[in-house]
Amino acid sequence: MAKVRLDKVRKVYDNGKVAVADASFTVADGELLVLVGPSGCGKTTLLRAIAGLETISAGSIEIDGRVVNDVAPRERDIAMVFQNYALYPHMTVAENLGFGLKLRGCERAEIERRVADAARVLDLEGLLDVRPRRLSGGQRQRVALGRALVREPKAFLLDEPLSNLDAKLRVAMRVEIARLHQRLRATMIYVTHDQVEAMTLGERIVVMNDGEIQQIDTPMRLYEQPANLFVAGFLGSPAMNFFRGRMREDLRGLEMQDAVLPLADLESAGLPLDAVRGRDVVLGLRPEHLQLARPPATASLVQFDAALEVVEPVGNEAFLNLRFGDTALVARVPPQALPAPGEILRMQFDPSRLHVFEARSGHRIERSRVTA
Repeated sequence: MAKVRLDKVRKVYDNGKVAVADASFTVADGELLVLVGPSGCGKTTLLRAIAGLETISAGSIEIDGRVVNDVAPRERDIAMVFQNYALYPHMTVAENLGFGLKLRGCERAEIERRVADAARVLDLEGLLDVRPRRLSGGQRQRVALGRALVREPKAFLLDEPLSNLDAKLRVAMRVEIARLHQRLRATMIYVTHDQVEAMTLGERIVVMNDGEIQQIDTPMRLYEQPANLFVAGFLGSPAMNFFRGRMREDLRGLEMQDAVLPLADLESAGLPLDAVRGRDVVLGLRPEHLQLARPPATASLVQFDAALEVVEPVGNEAFLNLRFGDTALVARVPPQALPAPGEILRMQFDPSRLHVFEARSGHRIERSRVTA
């Protein structure tokens, strides 16, 4: 396996559209790195550039210490897995697995060894004589993974490999890919628009939007310390709640367009007081940190009233869709004794759970800037 390094990689199309803007990061040897973002954010273009299927406009791409900007795809020693499987329908599983090796002129004994190894790793041993039309979607995807595996490449590139599968099968295949990576410790770069896939598979995640890298970090640091409003809103289901307004000079409330969010005890909560006093800010709060208020009232908690619009029970939890002034909110709560739509509910949260962002730039205001 090998390290993959990108230095200020840029892709600009002939019409002037910037698909990737100065992407720089390093994928460690044996790491599973995920590129995630909405459709059109540039993640697949970046993956194709690493594979050599897209020429880059600037910057450099290194694989195993070798700059490969001008190296043909077949000579980069990488293997790519696509979302559409691309299996040959007239070939058996074994023939599909070994076809690329056959084209490369590998000896028959070597092909058989590698095919047998891949079939054992991916639990395909009982399907080697079967043709693709008789396989399930999950089995076809495992064959596609196996075809990459037999090449023993320096890096695996996976472009939304699970997007054609149903929800249950996606979960199963996600576990399969995680197990495969743990077993092989292979260098993998995985593209997806699905944040759950990104959070559960990636050792680190590159979050992209409009061709630009927004943040690179571990899943939990991205969730707990998002660098900006885009990352905060993109990762998490349901999405983070946002209170937009101007912080009062006395820090006792956030003046929103159609409501005032009462605030208290912000200093002990560690919020950056001087950075927010009298400023336009966005306060972010995860749905699991917004709770139904229970007596007795606690002075350290922020409390406010909100109208309940919709209740969504989802088994072991429920989502309360609320309206506070003109702001839509979601609370993640236990499923017991749920209130009815139309009720006015007293809600509460711990202010130390708030994320603070600059309203204009969207950048996170770090708690280390507290001076009061």
